[in-house]
Amino acid sequence: MALRIEDYGLLGDTQTAALVGRDGSVDWLCLPRFDSPACFASLLGDERAGFWRLAPAAAAESGGLCTRRRYRGETLILESEWETPDGTVRVIDFMPPRGEAADVVRIVEGVSGRVPMRMELRLRFDYGRIVPWVRRREGELNAIAGPDAAWLKTPVELEGRDLATYADFAVSAGERVPFVLTYKPSHLPRPKAVEPERALADTELFWSDWMGRYDYEGRWDDAVRRSLITLKALTFAPTGGIVAAATTSLPEQLGGPRNWDYRFCWLRDATFTLQALLGTGFVAEARAWREWLLRAVAGDPADLQIMYGIDGTRRLPEFTLDWLAGYEGSSPVRVGNAASDQFQLDTWGEVLDGLHLAREAGIEADDDAWDLQRALMDFLEGHWSDPDNSLWEVRGDRRHFVHSKVLAWTGADRAVKAVERYGLDGPADRWKALRDEIHADVCERGYDAARGTFTQFYGSRGLDAALLLIPVTGFLPWNDPRVVGTVDEVQRELYRDGFMLRYDTGADGGVDGLPGAEGSFLACTFWLADALHGIGRTKQATDLFERLLALRNDLGLLSEEYDTATGRQIGNTPQAYSHVGLVNTARHLSGTRPAWRRRTQP
Repeated sequence: MALRIEDYGLLGDTQTAALVGRDGSVDWLCLPRFDSPACFASLLGDERAGFWRLAPAAAAESGGLCTRRRYRGETLILESEWETPDGTVRVIDFMPPRGEAADVVRIVEGVSGRVPMRMELRLRFDYGRIVPWVRRREGELNAIAGPDAAWLKTPVELEGRDLATYADFAVSAGERVPFVLTYKPSHLPRPKAVEPERALADTELFWSDWMGRYDYEGRWDDAVRRSLITLKALTFAPTGGIVAAATTSLPEQLGGPRNWDYRFCWLRDATFTLQALLGTGFVAEARAWREWLLRAVAGDPADLQIMYGIDGTRRLPEFTLDWLAGYEGSSPVRVGNAASDQFQLDTWGEVLDGLHLAREAGIEADDDAWDLQRALMDFLEGHWSDPDNSLWEVRGDRRHFVHSKVLAWTGADRAVKAVERYGLDGPADRWKALRDEIHADVCERGYDAARGTFTQFYGSRGLDAALLLIPVTGFLPWNDPRVVGTVDEVQRELYRDGFMLRYDTGADGGVDGLPGAEGSFLACTFWLADALHGIGRTKQATDLFERLLALRNDLGLLSEEYDTATGRQIGNTPQAYSHVGLVNTARHLSGTRPAWRRRTQP
């Protein structure tokens, strides 16, 4: 059985990512990209689905966890230590910046005594389904099956048995024993092997150089730094796209069916992600994300999707991997995401809002980008009154979701500002009229005066955490009684055991069309902290934020949700939306101006 989600650490080379457990086992790795089939998938099945364990022999036999672990400084180099009766040993795990091929490097370092070690490698391509043909060539191991090939290089002797590869060896104080796993498509020649110690130095330099651009003067500095490193690790460097998480099908309810593939890029994340990056000095990453956004949405505005592949791919067909039992029996295991075909009205507003923020921050624009935004507005004018599936991708009936309408208003508002503030060409008066029409419609049909709150959708009794974003968009000011009343009611109905639900899955007869429930949604809890701060309850907001920080694992990582009943992280991990929320809420509570404002407006 896989470990708890919080027991995993993250490795990455900004093109893919691996999860390494406290037991020294790599239980998840997709090669060569985030969205490629996994060659280690025991996270979602059992050991037959593939893993790579490297630990003291006694711990490997018993499943013993490391004594302690940490990232080396401000890097993604993971150091795990075991104290044993024979001595202390450290395993250094990392993925070097991508060169000719993808590499995972593991260095065993003796700290004290002489510790017997065991390495066990079970490569299983195509999400654990394919056992490769393994052979020894020129002193190293070569595994090949169909389009995939991998090489394992190490100075210790390897033994093959039971369709796996083993190494038993001992390491004394001061000794270092490396293992390098390299991947390349099988039709290409074996890539040049990396030199482990040089790769370690290069990796440390890469991360320290990148963090050299960090520009944040607020509180909770360590948490913000680690979240930004995590966001960088979830960035697909060739395109600038940022995946929602490194995994698929980690459940929103243990044993339940709410298991989705998050290895894609969601447009709803655009504005919040740009705020986090621009607010902390990472302009290059913000620019790359904006450019990815423009490429992805180019074309007919009617064809805008809620999510795209990391390279802008539109077709993300969803299917199940029935040979995998799922994390702790949570099935099905899904690849692809059928929600990509949904109509989510808020997406048009999210894109226009994100591009407006980039414009405000001085990221270079061009005429083609504005032409695209005008085309998005043309579509929004004709379809803002249509029902949709909401930002939560409900698989029930389409409805008039209040958040979606507010984001339609946001799109119109940002288009007006583009004309009035930046001199861009467009029918500002017509867009103002549209903005006023949407505003009036939402206030009349989406507000329950008897309860003093906006509702999830027109005529609904249910509420939605996304209503907390109404004042964030500027739709209403923070001090408006309707905003304060909504914050109070949303907190009263969706705040459970100290954290927020997205919405009540049972309200209005089950709005999302799915069985089961889900855990507390961490991004929404960060939104509540922002909302409490916005209406003047900063002490309460700060206390909530610090409770959220306490949910991070020992490496500073957050998944999508938290199960208050079991005290465990659940959902895909690490979750970009959670870490973006952490960065932005820290900024808001600290009262610091975004880095780009400090540079452009002294």
